Amino acid sequence: MTDHFRLTATQAQSKFRDGSLTVEDYAESLLSRISARDPATHAWAYLDRELVLARARELDQTPPEKRGPLHGVAVGVKDVILTKDMPTQHNSPIYEDDAPKLDAASVMTLRANGSLIFGKTTTTEFAATSVGPSYTGPQTANPHDPSRTAGGSSSGSGAAVGDMQVPIGLGTQTVGSTIRPGSFNGIYAMKPTWNSISREGQKLYSLIFDTLGLYSRDVDDLKLLLDAFQIVDDEPEEVFQIEGSKFALLTLPTPEWPEPGTGTAAALEKGAEILRAYGAEVEEITLGEEFKQMYKYHLEVLSGDGRVAFLPDYYVAKEKMHHSLIDHVENKEKYTRKSQIRAFDELAAMRPKMDALADKYAAVIAPSALDEAPVGHSNTGSAAFCGPWTAMHMPVVNVPGFQGENGLPIGLSVVSSRYRDQHLLRVCKKVGEIFEAEGGWERDK
Repeated sequence: MTDHFRLTATQAQSKFRDGSLTVEDYAESLLSRISARDPATHAWAYLDRELVLARARELDQTPPEKRGPLHGVAVGVKDVILTKDMPTQHNSPIYEDDAPKLDAASVMTLRANGSLIFGKTTTTEFAATSVGPSYTGPQTANPHDPSRTAGGSSSGSGAAVGDMQVPIGLGTQTVGSTIRPGSFNGIYAMKPTWNSISREGQKLYSLIFDTLGLYSRDVDDLKLLLDAFQIVDDEPEEVFQIEGSKFALLTLPTPEWPEPGTGTAAALEKGAEILRAYGAEVEEITLGEEFKQMYKYHLEVLSGDGRVAFLPDYYVAKEKMHHSLIDHVENKEKYTRKSQIRAFDELAAMRPKMDALADKYAAVIAPSALDEAPVGHSNTGSAAFCGPWTAMHMPVVNVPGFQGENGLPIGLSVVSSRYRDQHLLRVCKKVGEIFEAEGGWERDK
């Protein structure tokens, strides 16, 4: 079997266009890779080989003039997002083998643009628990060291893209469920501006925070997705160059957050050195007192939203739910509605202030995770460093390129203000090139 699985989505599309590769042959290569590797990674909750190949043949028969901008792009879909021809089980025994016959809005959009929806990737229960899959199926492992976690809650999408089993994955993020697996698996991961992509048809944990997440091994592939979802900036596109630009380096947002581990601390230092070597100004910043309670408020709003989101499942099958979800419904934290309203309003007041801060720079550089992926599969790692950008509704990209003491990948977050997603990608294209070239970690080519 050829190694077409190594192609990025953009590279594969080029071959589809010039006739040197069919979607079916490409799909066969990806399926071969999955057969060889998934016994170690356990990235898939559902995969139907014959369905994939049948859809690939349909795409090959589509006349060139009718092919969409994502023609043949293989996508793994987190198993909390509805797919009309595959089960959506949420890693919950309540929904085992459940198969609603409709697509989520995001999947509808990708299919309409010509994507090959490949299968369903693993998730923690309802994309809401911090522990790994606990009721059904195997636990997802990091492709670079199967003794370690792939992160969560978008475990399977991160592992599948990191292991070249598919070029694109869909995740979700409520705190750090897209960015953290991006760092652990050594890939690009993007949480776009909140509500810039419809969440209709994906299981909601928090209406206020949940955002569709995007995985790839290349910034150009993220660009394909943003264009398909019609995410545009107000400002015109401009060529971005690192030389002469100005970045903020946020090493520790507030005292609420933990200290970075040795690998992440070294990555932040090296990232700043690389940017300066290429002619950028890097200014170290901290967040002011007005942002001090952000993480506390984030968790408080999250608890209130979870109280609403999981009530129906609680009524139907409380005995089959993780205790943390039951605690939300029963309000074990004893939050009052008045305190939750205050948290909601305080976060809303912070967002324009954070936008104004970010707009002083080409982007803000910050940690994506505490360190390398932790050993074991019972916990998917801390999401603390990802929370600010989720709470502030800001777009963020994990850029890979660094490694920790055990040789495993570490990424850094690159952040911009709301609805500057395309600007952020142009920055990440240049930053990613130099971080990957000089950061010290190399993906298996």
